[in-house]
Amino acid sequence: MKTILTLLFILVLSPLAAQDTPDTIGSIKIQPIFHGSLVISYDNAVIYVDPYGDIEKFAQQPKPTIILITDIHGDHLNMETLEALDTSSAQFIVPKAVAEKLPEKYTSRVITVSNGKNILVKDNINIHTIPMYNLPESEDSRHPKGRGNGYILTLGNQNVYISGDTSGIPEMRDLRNIDIAFICMNLPYTMDIHEAAEAVLDFKPKVIYPYHYRGSNGLSDIEEFKNLISKSSNTIEVRLKEWYR
Repeated sequence: MKTILTLLFILVLSPLAAQDTPDTIGSIKIQPIFHGSLVISYDNAVIYVDPYGDIEKFAQQPKPTIILITDIHGDHLNMETLEALDTSSAQFIVPKAVAEKLPEKYTSRVITVSNGKNILVKDNINIHTIPMYNLPESEDSRHPKGRGNGYILTLGNQNVYISGDTSGIPEMRDLRNIDIAFICMNLPYTMDIHEAAEAVLDFKPKVIYPYHYRGSNGLSDIEEFKNLISKSSNTIEVRLKEWYR
């Protein structure tokens, strides 16, 4: 009996048990990992976005076939996490600033892309890059325009937008036909929940996940973000997941 209780205690406290449950939308499976990191599974592709955090959070995930990295900061390009993962079968898709920081051993598997480019990974997977940057623009901005990539994944007939670290930029507001969106909201690094809500209401994704919502003053109020959306739209579904267990 003591052994059984001990095992139960370990399971309750373990990172694997604490991980939030995945969502399935159409043929896409979404697994929140931590902060701005997630795993998207579609067909035979396993896409890791900005892998970062305790390696145990990835323990139950299949090996990546594609790794997307949005920017150079340690919560997006994290070498400790990358080195701990089995990335031997993965193609890296990254902006130039990230490619320049990756060790040489990854070079043969890196595709470097700037904003506004398309990459056809296979017949049913296309990746389009868009800007991610802070407003107002300035030379000393934490996220200057052109350095990092936001990503739009076309997986079959579904479009998935991953914002990266950004303000509510015109390129986001002008998006159309987005089925699933992951939107950051953490001051002072990106935007607050009000700016994020205004941008989301402009481009009207079908499903929105607030992610990357830990800022210098703690966690953003994602419940209030959801209220802001629901007051103005009955067609946008906000799904709240636990990114900080």
